[in-house]
Amino acid sequence: MTPGARVAAAIGIMDRIAGGETADRALAGWARGSRFAGSKDRAAVRDLVFSALRRRRSAAAMGGAETGRGLLLGLMRQDGVDPGTLFDGQGYAPAPVGADEFGRDWQALGPGEQADVPDWIYDKVGAARRDSVWAALRERAPVFLRVNRRKGGPADAIRPLAEDGVEAVPHPDVANALEVTGNARRLRQAAAYLDGRVELQDAASQALSDLVPIAEGARVLDLCAGGGGKTLAMAARVEASFFAHDAEPRRMVDLPERARRAGVEVTVLPDPAGMFETVLCDVPCSGSGAWRRNPESKWTLTPERLEELKVIQSEILERAAGLVAPGGALAYATCSLFPEENESQITAFLSRRPGFVLRQEHHFEPSATGDGFYLAILGEAEPAVA
Repeated sequence: MTPGARVAAAIGIMDRIAGGETADRALAGWARGSRFAGSKDRAAVRDLVFSALRRRRSAAAMGGAETGRGLLLGLMRQDGVDPGTLFDGQGYAPAPVGADEFGRDWQALGPGEQADVPDWIYDKVGAARRDSVWAALRERAPVFLRVNRRKGGPADAIRPLAEDGVEAVPHPDVANALEVTGNARRLRQAAAYLDGRVELQDAASQALSDLVPIAEGARVLDLCAGGGGKTLAMAARVEASFFAHDAEPRRMVDLPERARRAGVEVTVLPDPAGMFETVLCDVPCSGSGAWRRNPESKWTLTPERLEELKVIQSEILERAAGLVAPGGALAYATCSLFPEENESQITAFLSRRPGFVLRQEHHFEPSATGDGFYLAILGEAEPAVA
């Protein structure tokens, strides 16, 4: 495919997304109908589509329309590419740019447009961090791996990855994290991935998992396990008994096989009961700290849905508190940047549960070294001294 044909394909996919299809479904549908497209073509088209989703608002403003064509025109202008070099009507390229297909310059865009978020979301991040946070979420996320310490250290993973054509380097701040710097699409066929020496996991998610307190021999419950990434990261650290639960069990369908491959044991619980020395609740949230990986979410989130999520978070915290053994730890985590899902939830919980205190609090901002997360470690209040 020519570069122009790739742009035309991305335009069609964006129009399908505007019509109600998810990005993954629209991309899959295009790929099924475009058997001529090679792996490099599919990767290039996917990159264009996800760039348009991350920068949808600013691209539409600069391209003059919310259509797929307007979005791709806006992307070209943002990136300093003359649209006429790709929109020339030659072969399968889009038709030439019309005299009326002009939007606004970058300097004329409003704050929410430059940030590429809805206006109602823009102020939810404090002014001191707003520019850096929104800018980070407009860019493509790095690919990170977690080295499974039960099967060796970083060097034991970097060499075999390289032999399979995957380039990776150590993370500067997270001990067991590697950043994939080349050929990430070969990863799932690499021996180090297939035999459990490495797992895909964001570096900040790894750092968060490392901060959850776990004693040797403890019973550890991941109450909102999802795919089980944090469960496996915790299990690689210490000898303990690990349990996983999720309100939607289908999310955990691959967890037993992933645990076997990683050389750890995880028990899936349909209905957790009893007491656990450590309970992690990585609650459903806006996902705002990871919007560069799932950019559709920032356009589909509504104020009403955010309020629903806050109620769910509060309910999960209450349930988790009843599962913590005396002297144990309750870890509350989100991949949200919004204080109302983070600090405000902890403040409200502590007002309802005076038997708990906040032991630690950590913020991870989205950047080149990881996604955005929040973590609070809660424990029993010390008894009053007579």
